[in-house]
Amino acid sequence: MLYIYQTSCISPQPFPLAINNFNTDITVAHHGIMVVEPDYADIPVNILRRMGKAVRMGVGAALPIIAAHRNIDGIVIGTANGSMEDSIKFLNQIVDYKEGMLTPTNFVQSTPNAVAAQLALLSENKLYNTTHVHRGLAFENALLDVMMLCADQPQSQFLLGGLDEISTYNHAIEYLGGWYKSDSIDTNKLYQSTSVGTIAGEGASMFLVGQNPSGAIAKVSAILSLHAEDMGEVADGLSRFLIANDIDPNAIDTLILGENGDIRFQHFYQNVARAFPLSNQLRYKHLCGEYTTASSFALSLASLLINCENVPSHLYKDNGKAKGTINNILLYNTFKGLQHSFIYVQSANDMAINAT
Repeated sequence: MLYIYQTSCISPQPFPLAINNFNTDITVAHHGIMVVEPDYADIPVNILRRMGKAVRMGVGAALPIIAAHRNIDGIVIGTANGSMEDSIKFLNQIVDYKEGMLTPTNFVQSTPNAVAAQLALLSENKLYNTTHVHRGLAFENALLDVMMLCADQPQSQFLLGGLDEISTYNHAIEYLGGWYKSDSIDTNKLYQSTSVGTIAGEGASMFLVGQNPSGAIAKVSAILSLHAEDMGEVADGLSRFLIANDIDPNAIDTLILGENGDIRFQHFYQNVARAFPLSNQLRYKHLCGEYTTASSFALSLASLLINCENVPSHLYKDNGKAKGTINNILLYNTFKGLQHSFIYVQSANDMAINAT
């Protein structure tokens, strides 16, 4: 079990992320849905101007948490393509300058662990520091890592994060692979799409977590990740997950699905939804687009939903309304129909919060 005390998210939504301030009329640029970057007032200007976008997003989302909680016992980040743009810039420099005098900045920030390293330097944190790079399960593995750390160190609290940027190079490869839509589509019509592909997104979500329930806004009670192409394997994994964690399917009042408008993977979401006929069904990728660690945005959203009174209708499938209270949330996401994850999020207290 893992308690969430604070979350901070830089995304295509206004910063800071707030339930009553979602933008559903997002302009889809050529490469996808870009983040709305804040002014990064917490980052020293001389450091900020040298940062690549992925590092900027990750550090910018994390510093408000670090500023409020200096006693952090480790930093754990999940990313699949973090700093990819800087990697390509550095490789291009090798060719352009014929392996001569190269700018060190792109090299320093070209590795996925650049965000965790920069955060450690800025906060002078010399404790546990690691980055998980596992494609569509990068954030889930970071979350699992922190859950194990907290089980061993019950008095500790950690900074957990998930982030990815839209890099020109990676977007081109994914587009050629058929993962993004070739036709123009508005985000508010994403779920009505019957074509293959989705809309690229990006973002950085950070969390302060630990095992002490005091001051928590939500808790992660269980997590499952698996690799499968067959819908039956996913269903079996879900069944085992519920049994192993003693979860009553009827107790899950809200199901947050990672539907992304790609018709090829809709059957996975439909099959999972059928297992929870009494649950509210929500979707979120019209707010952030599709990226490898989009489940971190979903966890930020879930943390806010548990503690809010009014849930926007656009989050619900078919613009429905909540039935009862939001107290037990199951997040389900699949990345390219190959990697799947379930995250069980509950209220940190016994009070049920109305979602009207």
